[in-house]
Amino acid sequence: MRFHTRKWVKPEDLNPNGTLFGGRLLAWIDEEAALYTTIQLENSKVVTKYMSEINFTSSAKQGDIVEIGIDVKKFGNSSITLKCEVRNKMTRETIITVDNIIMVNLGPNGKPAPHGKTKIEFVKDRLGE
Repeated sequence: MRFHTRKWVKPEDLNPNGTLFGGRLLAWIDEEAALYTTIQLENSKVVTKYMSEINFTSSAKQGDIVEIGIDVKKFGNSSITLKCEVRNKMTRETIITVDNIIMVNLGPNGKPAPHGKTKIEFVKDRLGE
């Protein structure tokens, strides 16, 4: 799994227990999935269709740094299915896993549209370096 983004847990990210608020973490995951999908499909018009059950296995506290990892599970006709792991950079413990996040590619009319992608592409591959 490639870990693309790091977030610093700040006071505004905490729940009443003094640990990372799950809703904040889910928002970070959703944003990361959208950014990843936008880059892979080369289209900024994407939406989250589905997120499977989530499994919190540990937490983070103020001052910790968390890393968000995304991998592609499969490419559909108009969708891409991702998996996600978030880990605490300080302790290396997994905080949460999400087995399936389905992101949908939209056309100019706002409806699902084929994206024509079948494999992960890296920017260096697109540039022909």
